[in-house]
Amino acid sequence: MCRNIRPLYGFEPSSNEDEVRSVSAQFVRKISGFTKPSIVNAAALETISAYVYMFSDQLAISALKKNREIEAAKRYA
Repeated sequence: MCRNIRPLYGFEPSSNEDEVRSVSAQFVRKISGFTKPSIVNAAALETISAYVYMFSDQLAISALKKNREIEAAKRYA
């Protein structure tokens, strides 16, 4: 899968709708081959975003939650 798609799960604070929408758009671009979803496909993209958001809310984690700022600093180091 694409390295640019960032994990959304297991972080504190949890992901917001904008993060979910951008990751969903990256996923759709990856599987479809389109560089930018068309206006006609905007409804499908919103549906995928909604499912991703619901999916991430239902996952259970046994590890400690990670801090977004600390993980971002590790990526840039």
